[in-house]
Amino acid sequence: MNVPEIEAKAVPDGVFLLDVREPDEWQAGHAPTAVHIPLGALQQRLDEVPADVPVYVVCRVGGRSAQATAWLNHVGREAVNVGGGMQSWAAAGRPMVAENGSQPYVA
Repeated sequence: MNVPEIEAKAVPDGVFLLDVREPDEWQAGHAPTAVHIPLGALQQRLDEVPADVPVYVVCRVGGRSAQATAWLNHVGREAVNVGGGMQSWAAAGRPMVAENGSQPYVA
């Protein structure tokens, strides 16, 4: 699968960041500004993904987000996969929050 990709440390601030992980992964730790739409719900919730700006897609390690990126580009969105996912995001020291106020981690 050939999809546009960017390293987590190079994702610009202020972009539309789409997290396609499962709810338990999201709750454990995510980027503060990310929008959560699990991969399995993406087709039904496509209207929540902007069509006028690039969408940066992240999952845990990059596999699900690559699938989502390919599909989003196929349906006319401009999407970029975040290589290495939230594991790379955390390793790069990018900000993270957890839903329950505990210390965020990548589930």
